Amino acid sequence: MSGFKGFLLKTNAMALAVGVIIGVAMGNVVTSLVKDIIMPPIGMALGNLDFSQLKIVLKAATGGDSTTEVAIRYGTFINVVIAFIIVALVVYLMTSLLLRVAPAEPEPPTKTCPFCKEKVPADATKCRACTSAI
Repeated sequence: MSGFKGFLLKTNAMALAVGVIIGVAMGNVVTSLVKDIIMPPIGMALGNLDFSQLKIVLKAATGGDSTTEVAIRYGTFINVVIAFIIVALVVYLMTSLLLRVAPAEPEPPTKTCPFCKEKVPADATKCRACTSAI
């Protein structure tokens, strides 16, 4: 049990949990963005087309019960693909902003020991490799 507690308290495990929670929340926001904001104007521009209702009926509903209908709902698939593209774009932009590689710090100036040819800091008075006075 203590090993599991140690795993949960590690920074990486907590960061992963926070990332998953934020990802789920962002997925819901993007789904609403696609379904409620992006697709209605696109559907209207295409002649009042509702993408979520696009389907190929393989077996019609019997007795007015829509649960017995068998259909390929490709309009819903289009909505999901658009939502995926938006999520992928947002994740790419966030990771490219957050995970930028910091510029490398310049190396401190060095000089070469005349006796052993080892690099030592420029302000050193004694070589760390051969202990000669420089």
